[in-house]
Amino acid sequence: MKNQGLKIAIQGISTCFHEVAAREYFNDSIEPVECLTFHKLCESLKEKESDYAMMAIENTIAGSILPNYFLLQEFKFSIVGEIYLPIHLHLLAYPGVALEEIKTVESHPMAIRQCYDFLNKLNGIELRESDDTAISARKVAEKKLKATAAIANEFAAKKFGLEMLARRIETHKKNFTRFLVLSRDENSNGESNKASLSFEVFNEVGSLADVLTVFKNNEINLSKIQSIPVIGKPKEYSIHVDVEWNDRKHYDDALTKVKKQTHNLNVLGEYKKGKIEYK
Repeated sequence: MKNQGLKIAIQGISTCFHEVAAREYFNDSIEPVECLTFHKLCESLKEKESDYAMMAIENTIAGSILPNYFLLQEFKFSIVGEIYLPIHLHLLAYPGVALEEIKTVESHPMAIRQCYDFLNKLNGIELRESDDTAISARKVAEKKLKATAAIANEFAAKKFGLEMLARRIETHKKNFTRFLVLSRDENSNGESNKASLSFEVFNEVGSLADVLTVFKNNEINLSKIQSIPVIGKPKEYSIHVDVEWNDRKHYDDALTKVKKQTHNLNVLGEYKKGKIEYK
């Protein structure tokens, strides 16, 4: 996507994975708007401080980021795109510090979860969560911490002048995070072949199975299904699904039928499916 000077809200600071994803999706010509939390990211887009927002939604190791599904429901943005970003994580330390000197490892909780196998092999290490991988790297550099290491990417290592004590410490090397591109406005185009939907089903035996059968019968691939509680309604759940199609008519027909079998159906976005490319 080629756009000049777009303001893109990212969760984190410069060199974080959200910025990397934004630059790759928008071909680098962007102005990042740094937000320390996902809620502030959504507020930035809502208040028109940014043109789009880049939001992580799931990781192949750590799983879904459930709070972000609630934010999608709360702010009602439109999903206009997605990108799968390869995630390579490194253990970064202040120059000259050896691994044996490290007593604490700090990073975003999702990054820590992605590196559990490596971290579990370190004896006596305290794990400390932070708002962002890049913030942890900056903290080690600015405070000249000798007993604390950060988990972050190579861009953060170079910007903050840190050394890599260990490279590629993620548990699985084919590690991806899926990011959603959010807009205040619907921005669907003719290239759309994927959609994100949310709905609630009636509290009856087989009601969800009936809805899923509609997708199957219309040759719609269900690539993701996630349930989250409906706030204030115990034992009721909102179902989020990602669906893919080769023929737009099949999708339209399925949606017409699903509307009759669900309530509170929302089309969160229709967009072009992202590619997974191993690096």
